Amino acid sequence: MYKSLQRVLAVSAALFALAPAAPALAEAPMVKTQVPGYYRTMVGQFEVTALYDGAIELDTKLLKNAEPEDLNRMLARMFVGNPKMQTAVNAYLINTGGNLILVDAGAAKLFGPTLGFVVDNLRAAGYDPAQVDTIILTHMHPDHIGGLGDPAAPPVFPNANVYVSVLDNDFWLSQQAAAAAKPEMQDFFRMARDVAAPYQARGKWRTFADGTEIASGVRAVKAYGHTPGHSAISVESSGQKLLIWGDIVHSHAVQFALPGVSIEFDFDQNQAIATRRSLMYSLAASKTLVAGMHLPFPGIGHVRADGKGVYAWVPLEYSPLPKPAH
Repeated sequence: MYKSLQRVLAVSAALFALAPAAPALAEAPMVKTQVPGYYRTMVGQFEVTALYDGAIELDTKLLKNAEPEDLNRMLARMFVGNPKMQTAVNAYLINTGGNLILVDAGAAKLFGPTLGFVVDNLRAAGYDPAQVDTIILTHMHPDHIGGLGDPAAPPVFPNANVYVSVLDNDFWLSQQAAAAAKPEMQDFFRMARDVAAPYQARGKWRTFADGTEIASGVRAVKAYGHTPGHSAISVESSGQKLLIWGDIVHSHAVQFALPGVSIEFDFDQNQAIATRRSLMYSLAASKTLVAGMHLPFPGIGHVRADGKGVYAWVPLEYSPLPKPAH
């Protein structure tokens, strides 16, 4: 029996040796690029496209009114870096069928190479900057207005009227306010003036007051505190609603569970906290869809109440758009 097994093994080895060698598979090189940063959803009859400008790392020391142990616990439970936490910068493109509206324009390269991709992603999403006819700014911090363009170059959005809260306009474009500001804020005022100048020169710079309907179904809502005129943008169509709330939250890991935590950039810390608490309460109760400029991309989802004065962020699930009717 042992000899028989030896013969079988010998024959098998001989046949294996005669078999043609399998072709060697070349190792596939890594692509090392991410997908384009855009995501679409529908709000009634309006097409809303989230545009990713990039991400920046913020020091957790910028967060105020939090005990260190609470801060560390919140960051750890959401697997967020500490002491540097990644914060996205988003913008939103609304096609109403009558207007193509961009809400915020990103930072361009004002804060380095990790930001400044709004225009690239707008093109990847199938649009051209020249098609944008309306730009609404939630406020005039550089990471929201830098993408409007360099004053030494033609406007990035040549056919767009730019709308900003009259309160933010009168503050950030004021020479008097700039002169009274802290030295570290001087660049913010200069950037605001530089970005606004080309649009002002062409008669394309406009202001709005709280409650102004800037386009059909698109209305400004006061959300003051982060800046003097910080505004949310309400988008309504066919009974559906989205609130683009700007910079109500900078750290999703911390500020939903602890809405009393503010950030160094808030112009009026107490008012920013009061606005955040009020909006989270009403949005959780109404189940209104929310979009935020510093929420993890695409930054669209819902606020869920998790107890008295405690909330959680529920991101929108990825889903295809409905096919157009023929």
